[in-house]
Amino acid sequence: MKNSARTVNTIWTGIFYAIAAAVIALLVFLVFEIIKRGWGFWDPDFLFGLPSNTMAGGGIGPQLFNSFYLLVLSLVISVPLGLGAGIYLAEYAKQGKFLNFVRLCIETMASLPSIVVGLFGLLIFVTLSHWGYTLFGGALVLTILNLPGLTRVCESAIASVPQNIKEASYGLGSTKWQTLMKVSLPTAMQEIITGVILSAGRVFGEAAALIYTAGLTTPTLNSAADLTSPINPFNIFRPAETLAVHIWKLNSEGIVPDAAEIATKSAAVLIVMVLVFNILARISAKILDNYYSGSKRKKKVSNSAGRREAA
Repeated sequence: MKNSARTVNTIWTGIFYAIAAAVIALLVFLVFEIIKRGWGFWDPDFLFGLPSNTMAGGGIGPQLFNSFYLLVLSLVISVPLGLGAGIYLAEYAKQGKFLNFVRLCIETMASLPSIVVGLFGLLIFVTLSHWGYTLFGGALVLTILNLPGLTRVCESAIASVPQNIKEASYGLGSTKWQTLMKVSLPTAMQEIITGVILSAGRVFGEAAALIYTAGLTTPTLNSAADLTSPINPFNIFRPAETLAVHIWKLNSEGIVPDAAEIATKSAAVLIVMVLVFNILARISAKILDNYYSGSKRKKKVSNSAGRREAA
């Protein structure tokens, strides 16, 4: 009987390892193919140059800037809202009909297709508000898309903090707010940053919703212009074509002779951006986790103790 159970365990362990290896292999293959097809994407003239609508060549400088700027705008809006909602659901909300209704709303928002959210943004942030196609409208519609997932991740991260750690904080005389800020959030920081990474990835890769809110064009930008001018790069009420939208536009319209080449290089830039952002975010999360857990302080204390013993 024991041998049979061990055999079944070994078989299923092998199956799960094989599935994990297949997923990793598929990811590596996709990244390799995209980078191979877009080889030469690191050319400064391509990365920071201006696009051309009539002749071969050109770059993706404005689209690259728009993508990062939209990322910052959307995270500035969505992270406080998602974290606040997660804190409320995990620490303050009481079980009942209202909480069930809130969870139903979150699940419903999470299942909405991006094209539907984009049409909603077109109606509210473009037409009714009379803003037109703007970066701010794009950031708001991305917030609607990312808020459910970010809220669930933050709630799960805060709720997973061991209860005995919180009780120890309460036992030392800390208030609920102090326990939340000094104990719960630092402990859950890595999972929260994971949620932020997932949200950022969707910002980089989203196209359908931004076509209807941020627009398909970018004016010739001039940083010396007034902040309220539509050609100032930091004006949030100007139209902005992101890199993902630019790739879609090149593949659908193909006006320039080398549209396919520009699209493949742009796709390589996009995937490298996502990979670099993920790596940097993971490193930042590790540094924050070490800081809050006191790993560096423990190491310093142990080193000083070792020196004292040696003396």
